[in-house]
Amino acid sequence: MKHLLLKLEPLIWLLFGQGILIGTMLLTGWILVVGLLLPLGVVSPAALGYDRAHDLASSLVGRVFLLALCALPLWKGAHHVRSLSIDFGGVNRDAAVATLVYALAAAGSLAAIIAVVRL
Repeated sequence: MKHLLLKLEPLIWLLFGQGILIGTMLLTGWILVVGLLLPLGVVSPAALGYDRAHDLASSLVGRVFLLALCALPLWKGAHHVRSLSIDFGGVNRDAAVATLVYALAAAGSLAAIIAVVRL
């Protein structure tokens, strides 16, 4: 299993890096708009209405955006949990922890893909 994880390491790092990008840039902007600008009245509530949001989410760009928002932070979290396990002395159980957290991230990503396709 360790050999397979070493072969998948570049792909895992790519997904981890993109998860950081999504978490830092896009989720921060979303929280700013929904959590601060909307309650302050800077952004009109009609701009975030259901019909408008559904139309955006149903487009190709919106689906890719939603998929990235859902799936990539899972990979970032999985990598952080694996690193935390190693830091707490789990070097000899790294393969099992890595397999578990990356399998959970893959399952969450698959669920996100199914949800986005069904929109």
